[in-house]
Amino acid sequence: MKILVIGSGGREHAIVWKLAQSRVVDKIYCVPGNAGIAQIAECLEVESRDFSSLLDFVKYEWIDLTVVGPEDPLAKGIVDIFQKEGRKIIGPTKAAAQLESSKVFAKEFMKRHKIPTAEYKVFTSYTHAEDYIRLKGTPIVVKADGLAAGKGVFVCKSYEEALDALKLIMKDKIFGPSGDRVIIEEYLEGIEASYLVFTDGKNILPMVTSKDHKRLLDNDEGPNTGGMGTYSPNPIITPELESNIMETIIKPTIKGLKQEGIVYQGILYAGLMIVDNKPYVLEFNCRFGDPETQVILPRLETDLVDVFMGIANGKLNRIDIKWRADASLCVILASQGYPGKYKKGFPIEGLEFLKNLKDVTIFHAGTKFDDKGKIVTNGGRVLGVTALGKDLNEARQKAYAAIEFIKFEGMHYRKDIGLKV
Repeated sequence: MKILVIGSGGREHAIVWKLAQSRVVDKIYCVPGNAGIAQIAECLEVESRDFSSLLDFVKYEWIDLTVVGPEDPLAKGIVDIFQKEGRKIIGPTKAAAQLESSKVFAKEFMKRHKIPTAEYKVFTSYTHAEDYIRLKGTPIVVKADGLAAGKGVFVCKSYEEALDALKLIMKDKIFGPSGDRVIIEEYLEGIEASYLVFTDGKNILPMVTSKDHKRLLDNDEGPNTGGMGTYSPNPIITPELESNIMETIIKPTIKGLKQEGIVYQGILYAGLMIVDNKPYVLEFNCRFGDPETQVILPRLETDLVDVFMGIANGKLNRIDIKWRADASLCVILASQGYPGKYKKGFPIEGLEFLKNLKDVTIFHAGTKFDDKGKIVTNGGRVLGVTALGKDLNEARQKAYAAIEFIKFEGMHYRKDIGLKV
């Protein structure tokens, strides 16, 4: 079986790594990939936004299945194009992907279907948004409507912070047209959690629970990032709470989309805030999370290809999914300056010492080979160090012990992943 994976981050490395363990996979291609992925798959220099070239490659190479990692191709309709040509591809259609590509669509959808989320208002006018913030007071949350690589949400503790966020989004246009509309949202005080499921549009298979750490610095301080670390399982999600999430959020979302003529197939990710043991949706993502994937897939015992084919064929109910009892934890090693401006091209030392380390996997996010074949930094988030252990504490110790071997100029990482649960 031949598989194509689209993407270049740590999430895609984890997907490729898991697919490579399948008994039925003969060859994996990745577009564009990174230095870590290149060691287990063939990376192609095809522009991942050039859907017609990707489709031609899939036809020419007789690719059996395509897996989309990042949100951008989904939002631009790659699934619709592939499905029209009868090609199997994992991910929701453009219409379904609006749950992530437009926060306004998602909020209005949740309102229509009575899915718990924070109160909100939508604005296209900077002046009206400013007046509303003054009226409501702080803390308050300011969000860009469209895709912003996980950085379009500002949790503002003061009026000045809220105005700064509003200015960045609507006047400075740091997210381009994604900031044409903003959502001003009620601030929810609680504990964040990530909840992911596989679905074929009818059947739903939950994944193991996880917790992301969005803030750049220890103690959840500093700006929001794409994610600085994660662990699984998330102890806050009890069986009772999980049942509540399924019944009040996940099932109504899949059912509500179907009622509106949209069949959702692929991975659905709900970013939640747990307030007084009740779940509220902060955001939806229409694909695997990053870095949640790096702790979820190492715990998956079932062949990932079986799950994907169950989704593609609408027969997910036939899959008996199994998970390891171990805990897993991932720490992201980032470039100095991330999530702002950062330099690239710094050599990464010490990876060779970790190749055969038991229960530790290094997932590459922003890496490439330089002219001499040396692995160098090539992104804001550079590596994800993931470890398995009998419990969270053991996984944490293994991950941080492994980090001691790795060095690159300006390397930054949080020291508190897994300490506060």
